[in-house]
Amino acid sequence: MWKIGNIKFNSKVVLAPMAGITSLSYREFNKGFGVAYSVSEMISDAGLMHRNKKTIEYLKTSKLDRPVALQLFGHDIDVTLNAIDFINNELKIDYDILDINLGCPVPKVVDSNSGSAWLKKPNELYKYIKSIVKHSPKPVTVKIRLGFTNKTINVFEVCKLMEKAGVAAIAIHARTREEYYSGHPHFDLIKDLGKQLKIPLIISGNIFTLDDAIKAIKITKAKAVMVARGSIGNPTLIKQIDTYYKTKKRIKDATQTQQINYCRKLAKMMIKEKGERTAITNLRAIAPKFFTKFKDAKKIRCEISQTIKNYKDLDEILDNLNK
Repeated sequence: MWKIGNIKFNSKVVLAPMAGITSLSYREFNKGFGVAYSVSEMISDAGLMHRNKKTIEYLKTSKLDRPVALQLFGHDIDVTLNAIDFINNELKIDYDILDINLGCPVPKVVDSNSGSAWLKKPNELYKYIKSIVKHSPKPVTVKIRLGFTNKTINVFEVCKLMEKAGVAAIAIHARTREEYYSGHPHFDLIKDLGKQLKIPLIISGNIFTLDDAIKAIKITKAKAVMVARGSIGNPTLIKQIDTYYKTKKRIKDATQTQQINYCRKLAKMMIKEKGERTAITNLRAIAPKFFTKFKDAKKIRCEISQTIKNYKDLDEILDNLNK
């Protein structure tokens, strides 16, 4: 058992924010596999203040989605605080945690002085986060990286400042911004960090198997792992991690039949949320991931990603897999 603010969790799995992936339906789908809480797609505070319809869509939650964190990114404290007021007072969104992205490596975000660009100016970051914590009616968490470049790793300094600023938890992707998602995460560089913090540490980076999660938690002493790419098309990974830490039992990977059923379920949920056209466009990237471990995987992935135009097309391909 661990907690963020007054919110208690009995699972060690957090569903990471992923652009174009972690929509409401995707979060709802994964909830049943043992997610402690989920994080929304990254939301621009400026987009909210401009009343951008697509940006506002990212704020959608549901009872099934709870507990959930909404993740904002920005660089101007006035805009960020106004966005928080807009979410809480005008839109009256029901959510549990406010997460601030300080780790996104994408040039468009970094060039706007947001995301991992904040890691270059820790003292300014401290003031920014302290103001957010004071203003937010919800517990505030942050997601960071080890540093901006491999030569400027400052994760311990940043963690100390974030804790001082009053954040309720820190998630760390164990790479620098310079590394993006390449190579292996450096869990060894934050060995035992979870013991040094007074607030929960959540660890992220290449969690593709149960053993990856066990290793990351063991080295860092984190309270939980943040599962990202490893869960796309493999929701059983969440269940494997959750079950292991509750019972010490290891659950087998899903069968092909189970994966077909999961894929269908997610597709229907996404269509209900987004409409068939948008959902199918997104599913061309997501659905093939369900079949990476099976016979003729490459053929199946190509067929799904290149040919489906509607749910009927996807359904026929899935039907043929069972023959």
